[in-house]
Amino acid sequence: MKALTFHGKQTIHYESVPDPILINPTDVIVKVNHCAICGSDLHPYHEREKGLDHGTVMGHEFIGEIVEIGSAIKQFKIGQLVMSPFSINCGHCFYCKKGLTSRCVQSHPYGWVENKLGLQGVQAEYARVPLADSTLMHLPSGVTPAEALLLGDILSTGYFCAEMAELKPDGVYAVIGCGPVGLMAIIAARELGAEKIYAIDSVTSRLAQAKKLGAMPINFLELDPVEVVKAATEGRGADSIMELAGNPAATTLAMNLLRPGGILSVAGMHTEESFAFSPSAAYNKNLTYKTGRCSARYYMEKLIPLVQSKKYDLSSIISHQLPLAEGVRAYEMFDKKLDNCTKVMLTP
Repeated sequence: MKALTFHGKQTIHYESVPDPILINPTDVIVKVNHCAICGSDLHPYHEREKGLDHGTVMGHEFIGEIVEIGSAIKQFKIGQLVMSPFSINCGHCFYCKKGLTSRCVQSHPYGWVENKLGLQGVQAEYARVPLADSTLMHLPSGVTPAEALLLGDILSTGYFCAEMAELKPDGVYAVIGCGPVGLMAIIAARELGAEKIYAIDSVTSRLAQAKKLGAMPINFLELDPVEVVKAATEGRGADSIMELAGNPAATTLAMNLLRPGGILSVAGMHTEESFAFSPSAAYNKNLTYKTGRCSARYYMEKLIPLVQSKKYDLSSIISHQLPLAEGVRAYEMFDKKLDNCTKVMLTP
């Protein structure tokens, strides 16, 4: 089959790789109908995380059709359309029962193979899904392929970030980083009752989308977000910050924006070795810091009704649709934000 594979810093190949096969009786093979490039795919792309084996199939966002099933599969049949969270889960361990599916004892993200151990990705014509009965979901009625891709990762992650922020109607909040996940966090914040949301970024197209979603845009290249937010809060700062940029500068800005006793909710994927603030700074601010990998499988079920309601044009977040064969160019577009690229959906 054809797939997008990792071969070092900013080096993705579109090449032939072996077809996936059933390994365990709880596996299924899915013919990928659509997949997408996520911001976290750029971490190995830039080698911010060491260890990914060269030749690893990239990607963790996909939907498709089941074409093979293991002998233990009970919930699915060949020919059914399915969607998936970005990592697998067993459904019955201590963590899964608590809804913390991201910390399942058998959890593993798609698209990460290190020292020949791990799970191949889904930016390919076919994908193997372990623990399929508890990982996959049937594609719900009224949910488009683009919406299903968002459910499996960035919509769930944005909602998770907003939920951790403990939003209230009378609060003042800020979203740092208005990429795809940040825009989903704005939608989630609105759904959770937030009325005053500042959207902070430097990309004008992203800020325009944030404004359409009801947030107040701040281009940090033109205005000081700290001055704007403190002027609106009698000098206090925001009640909660949703940080989705995933870099030390964003953390520093969040600390400066946050009022004493506030919540810093972090869904941005950080790879630095230490925090951008000291323990004493956290102590002196009475900081509540929340972070972690989103339990997407848990949130997918919770968010299906919102998607089906069509209250928001979620698929507008996908700015480009390209064939998988153009995946190398798609990575460059997404990375460099060429042609106002927000998110790319690929079709094998």
